[in-house]
Amino acid sequence: MQADTMALMRRRVVISSTIGNALEWFDFTVFGLFAGILSNLFFPADNPHSSLLLTFATFGIAFAARPLGGLVFGLYSDKHGRKKALVVMISLMAVGTGLLGVLPTYGAIGIAAPLLLLLARLIQGFSAGGEFGSASAMLIEFAPPGRRGFYGSFQMVSQSLAFGLGAAMAIGLNLGLSADAFASWGWRVPFILGILIGPTGWYLRQRCDESPEFKAYLAERAATAQPGRQTTLGQLFSEHPRELIASFCLIAAGTAINYVNAIFLPTYAVAELKLPILNAQLGLLVVSLINAAVAVACGALSDRIGRRAVLVPALIIYSLLFYVILQRLVAAPTTANLWQLQIVAVLLGALAGPMPAFMTEIFPVGVRSTGASLMYNLAVMLFGGLAPFINTWLVQVTGDKAAPVYYILFAAAVGLVGLSVYRGRPSVPGVATQPAQ
Repeated sequence: MQADTMALMRRRVVISSTIGNALEWFDFTVFGLFAGILSNLFFPADNPHSSLLLTFATFGIAFAARPLGGLVFGLYSDKHGRKKALVVMISLMAVGTGLLGVLPTYGAIGIAAPLLLLLARLIQGFSAGGEFGSASAMLIEFAPPGRRGFYGSFQMVSQSLAFGLGAAMAIGLNLGLSADAFASWGWRVPFILGILIGPTGWYLRQRCDESPEFKAYLAERAATAQPGRQTTLGQLFSEHPRELIASFCLIAAGTAINYVNAIFLPTYAVAELKLPILNAQLGLLVVSLINAAVAVACGALSDRIGRRAVLVPALIIYSLLFYVILQRLVAAPTTANLWQLQIVAVLLGALAGPMPAFMTEIFPVGVRSTGASLMYNLAVMLFGGLAPFINTWLVQVTGDKAAPVYYILFAAAVGLVGLSVYRGRPSVPGVATQPAQ
């Protein structure tokens, strides 16, 4: 492929991966931000806390489908190609999103409403399961030598854009509609708009080529295939246990921080601290936009000084600042203190930037999408999808409004353990790293 053609295709891959992934995560974000209204419409109960817990449980249960989706689409991607898997996933996401937008509420059809809501979330979770591994593999396999951190960071840029877009949509609807109008039909608008995920994402991803590195792998596999060779999944677990552990732990830390800040914190600020929801959503919007730039900068920085040199300080500094400022917010629940806590999440950008490259380059091409997808989704299910539920439960059980800090400290410790488990070439500065064989 000529240099100009390759440069054009790289831009196309970055754009399609970023926009397509952002569209997928947008609907996950909106569900969390609208948890308050959804709890009333689909899980009515005498105790508002019970309704909220049921809504967050539905949010978390949907993540149970993600490891299965990650496994199915990861294996498909490693066998048939990144492009084919990404096209199928984004089309399936549109089905789950469209269902959310048109569901009758509990008042209309009774118990069938929350069951259908759960079904829609399971479809979303299954389709999103393979997104991280396949999209990240696509990005780093198209990256020029020594720039995998920079290219991989656009995976996390897309998530920052999704959180920002979701917050902007929530702000616009809250400002533009009355409370009755929002409860009647306004909450449906983002989900109905999300139906555009299908045709838009399909078009963007169909125009991309398969990655050169994966095509070279297919050619080599065809030339050297031997009878009795291990399956991809068997090879993954038998040959790469340290990579699996490191990937799981790092994502566990990152996703816990991400979901506490983007999903739990806005609802917590309203329910526990009695702060205006609009202020919490505005803080999330600003931080999400900043994080998009921080992720790119830190992804590029990791290409120069090494992945761990960026990841470790980000984890430590974030957890310490979160501890200090959350205590301050609980003692004095003001919007200014809330925004200070939210702005600390710019360190999530420093953590997120190098993460996709680290997560994918440590695996060989033939198991890359499966390994990254499976560990990513297991960690997100346990530490991200359940984060709003667990933190809401912690606050209620302990009576300590600062209880979420212990969840963050634990998650950061898990991430540091994971980084200590794997010692490979991805941490070497300035090197076009290859997965350890």
